[in-house]
Amino acid sequence: MPGLLRGIARTAAIAGTATAVSNRVSRRQGRRWAMQEDEQDAQQQQQDPPPPQPAAAPARDAVTQLKELAELKAQGVLTDAEFASEKAKILAS
Repeated sequence: MPGLLRGIARTAAIAGTATAVSNRVSRRQGRRWAMQEDEQDAQQQQQDPPPPQPAAAPARDAVTQLKELAELKAQGVLTDAEFASEKAKILAS
């Protein structure tokens, strides 16, 4: 029986050591992968220029807008009330 216990104890010690080494290797490898990903992200950010800002739509001249409204009113497309409402919006901006 002492030989059997010694064998079991030896197996347990070997298994425990193997588990500890495996865990240590896994943690070390995980840190390496994380560092590599961080380095790749940093390199990609340096290489990629920032996306261009969208160009702002040119502001239409209030006089031009009022002329267009007057033409629409003269053609009968807009009523007096609609014309007055749109005119107020243009002048307010």
